[in-house]
Amino acid sequence: MKQLTGNELRKLFLDFFASKDHLIQSSYSLIPENDPSLLLIGAGMAPFKPFFTGKMKPPHTRISTSQKCVRTGDIENVGRTARHHTFFEMLGNFSFGDYFKKEAIAWAWEFLTEKLELPQDKLWITIHTGDDEAFDIWHNDIKIPADRIIRLEENFWEIGPGPCGPCSEIHIDLGEERGCGKPGCAVGCDCDRYLEIWNLVFTQFDRDENGNYTPLAKKNIDTGAGLERIASVLQHKRSNFETDLLYPIIDYAANVAGVTYGQSAKNDVSLKVIADHGRSMTVMIADGVLPSNEGRGYVLRRILRRAVRHARLLGIEKPFLTDIVDVVSRIFAEAYPDISDKKAYLKKVIQLEEERFHTTLTQGIELLNKHIQELTQAGKTTLDGTTAFKLYDTFGFPWELTEEILSEHNMTLDKQGFNQAMNEQRERARAARQDNEEQVVIPDLSDLVTEELSYKPDAETAKVVLLFKAGKIVEEAFDGDEIAVILDVTPFYAEGGGQVGDTGLITGLLGKIEVNNTRKLPDGTIYHIGQVSEGSIKTGETADLTVDFARRRHIARNHTATHLLHAALKQVLGGHVNQAGSSVDDSRLRFDFTHFAPVTAEQLAEVEEIVNDVILNNTSVGIIETTQDVAREMGAMALFGEKYGEQVRVVMVDSFSKELCGGTHVDVTAEIGLFKIISEAGIGAGMRRIEAVTGYGAHEYLKVQTGLIKEASALLKTRPEEMVTRLEGLNGRVRDLEKEVSALQTKLAKNEVQDLLAAIKDINGVQVVIGQVVAADMENLRATGDMVRDRLQSGVVVLGAVNGDKVNFIAMATADCVKKGIHAGNIIKETAKAAGGGGGGRPDMAQAGGKQPEKIGEALQIAEQIIKTQIK
Repeated sequence: MKQLTGNELRKLFLDFFASKDHLIQSSYSLIPENDPSLLLIGAGMAPFKPFFTGKMKPPHTRISTSQKCVRTGDIENVGRTARHHTFFEMLGNFSFGDYFKKEAIAWAWEFLTEKLELPQDKLWITIHTGDDEAFDIWHNDIKIPADRIIRLEENFWEIGPGPCGPCSEIHIDLGEERGCGKPGCAVGCDCDRYLEIWNLVFTQFDRDENGNYTPLAKKNIDTGAGLERIASVLQHKRSNFETDLLYPIIDYAANVAGVTYGQSAKNDVSLKVIADHGRSMTVMIADGVLPSNEGRGYVLRRILRRAVRHARLLGIEKPFLTDIVDVVSRIFAEAYPDISDKKAYLKKVIQLEEERFHTTLTQGIELLNKHIQELTQAGKTTLDGTTAFKLYDTFGFPWELTEEILSEHNMTLDKQGFNQAMNEQRERARAARQDNEEQVVIPDLSDLVTEELSYKPDAETAKVVLLFKAGKIVEEAFDGDEIAVILDVTPFYAEGGGQVGDTGLITGLLGKIEVNNTRKLPDGTIYHIGQVSEGSIKTGETADLTVDFARRRHIARNHTATHLLHAALKQVLGGHVNQAGSSVDDSRLRFDFTHFAPVTAEQLAEVEEIVNDVILNNTSVGIIETTQDVAREMGAMALFGEKYGEQVRVVMVDSFSKELCGGTHVDVTAEIGLFKIISEAGIGAGMRRIEAVTGYGAHEYLKVQTGLIKEASALLKTRPEEMVTRLEGLNGRVRDLEKEVSALQTKLAKNEVQDLLAAIKDINGVQVVIGQVVAADMENLRATGDMVRDRLQSGVVVLGAVNGDKVNFIAMATADCVKKGIHAGNIIKETAKAAGGGGGGRPDMAQAGGKQPEKIGEALQIAEQIIKTQIK
């Protein structure tokens, strides 16, 4: 058996399949492309779904990858087993209508036994119960003894209707000492003795909606082998976590925590969770995922917060996750060098999220302690699941930590109620996702010769190769039809890289299509979306092509401006700035970028000035095509999450800006005319957004702004150039009036305090003041309450004030009254409820609002009743 590092194993696998005429492709981003049904890539075959269905042609009939994957379905098992991970790499070889079982089986065996030198007598095979073909190949060709080929009913891969088929798994016997010791221990047992290291899926059927299986004309191969699993075998490790792909992170975490791996099962679980989650979060952020409360961002946030939670179990109270990036970048230096390139950015994102969660934990513990106190007072020992879920969902407080703290107070968590609330939230999220997802409908393009299609910016005529409507191919489209068109050659630019697609006309002999967008299919095929505006269009006919070049020029101005903006932001804010998304159309540009603080007005002005200087210098915009390596040496910027081919297109604006980009651009910067930023705002953790206009858009924007200034100056009865002086004078007058109003309010409040104190009630020996007052807002109401409480020295104060269509309440209690059982938070909660509102707070001070001001008197009466019940 060979001794290989994880990097050596990955390279050996890909080199092996390159020798078998496979196209070796780098891993796709974890963010799925053109597949809204997936949050994250979770299998090696996921990026190739259109090729497996046969609707599209792959770039090669044989492909091999080591694909980055994230799965969180079994996240609770991470760290508790030897094999569960959130992030992992799946080695795979794929055939699209090329080779089938015989080659797939032979090559898998050759790689395992000859390249990796695994002992043949330790390898076991499983096949589907009815797959005699696979049995014959394994037994007769590979010479596997029949008693080491196990037939299992579950060895069949399918996910609803579509391509499916039997599979064959290869397992390795790791020895009796790794087993459970039960008499029936064999392949398929849940223990660690028989480890599955490769799954060969033979996609040979097409399942319809009724469950009928039809043989596919073109059969496919989809295999998956876990890099970490095979590495654990070659490195003689008892679990994936002890391989060189994960153990350095465990070692780092153990050093920070001051513990030793292998001495405590409980500590080991936490160390493994930190290692797995630390690796996952680093790769996810490097691929463009950012923490958020929904979608893949929520997956990232959950992973990061679980790592913090387990760090606390190890006694690590301070933020420490950022340095894991250094460890992960060293592990992946060969496979994913972009992680090292982005280290500063990755650390900043993690730092902000970790600090935010530490604050959340402090708040959550305070809220949980309040619930524990209420349970104690009520004589209860179980926290209801809905409350625990609110702590988890609203405040991000881990349920495990809730359970642990409860146990310290001899209390339990209603886990069933928690799970029910969790499932309800998942259903709501799933429904919302389904409502918002636009499913990509791809017709069967298996007969389309994509090699004969091309993009030529100067093309004026083309042949209509294919028409499809609602995902179905048609021979002819008629007036009024919404249609998609594929041409043999097109000058229309397809939507991509943030730039919208071209619009224009396709004019045939008897009809015309108004193109309202141009897009690309996953294989790069360009298609035009539009409506037949007159007559009809047929497949095979020749058509004239008219791109709306005026619109494209507007788009080009905005697109080139995003490149200048990107470079200027790096110059002003720092090298950590990276594009995180963009939208470029004919009216404006939107540019999302990584930055961790608001951009000041001075910085925005500087950025704007730098961009306009480059524009006014009339600098040439150059475009070259070269290799990725040359582009990198040139210093050209690549964008997060983008997957580039070996040949790339570099757009250069002198030495000021160099970016990999496939979009349309101006020839010289002066064509942009003018660049004007119209807004800047934060859109998430470490994410900012700038919107800007150029050219005619900037002209229209300035015309509107000038009109508004004239209008405002007319209202102020002054000239535009004197508006600031006029406003300063008005502001001074407003401040003087506000002071007068404040003084009058204070005087009024003092009078009200006298009236309130004259109506003190004695309830079971406690002085109580309850009443309605005049207060413009909650701040004024609190000030009045403070004055009454201070004059009382010992007592309870409950006040209400109507403010328009709302009502505000405050409750206050001195320390000695709290000891007697008074709880202001509980008083205010019931008081506000009577006026259609809610709220709460501490035992000594609480506030709330209501929506029914007409019920203020009734609410204050309820407050008096609650106080009577609280006094011990």
